[in-house]
Amino acid sequence: MSEVTSRRIVLQPSGVEIIFAWFQRVIAGYCLLFGILYWIRLIGFYPGPLWRFDLMPVHWQVAAVTLAVFFPFAAAGLWMLASWGPVIWFICAVTEIIMYAGFPDLFGHRPLILFSHFAVALLYVVFRVVIWMQKRPARA
Repeated sequence: MSEVTSRRIVLQPSGVEIIFAWFQRVIAGYCLLFGILYWIRLIGFYPGPLWRFDLMPVHWQVAAVTLAVFFPFAAAGLWMLASWGPVIWFICAVTEIIMYAGFPDLFGHRPLILFSHFAVALLYVVFRVVIWMQKRPARA
């Protein structure tokens, strides 16, 4: 064996990095589902009152159109493990948090959506910190 091949470093993702990749892909699935649900509301298949675009109040029109575009975009970024995927998801999450926590009289009160966004954000931060801590000793 030559000296060059014996010093070759094999880069393999850690177990946490693999789990983090699957976590992002699961969240991508949820983002795609939420995007489809917003599109269903926009085109009028949703059976609720005022859930067709032309019948929605203006505040719902703005929010629904924004989220119908951003959620599938976030899903694509998260699925591809692109660095911009979590950023777009964060924009969607903040938008829904503002909608449902900041203006419950306009958009309704959805504590489950708020909890899910906070839980996903917390898990994301935990994953990033653990991955950072795993790579830190390798740098020294």
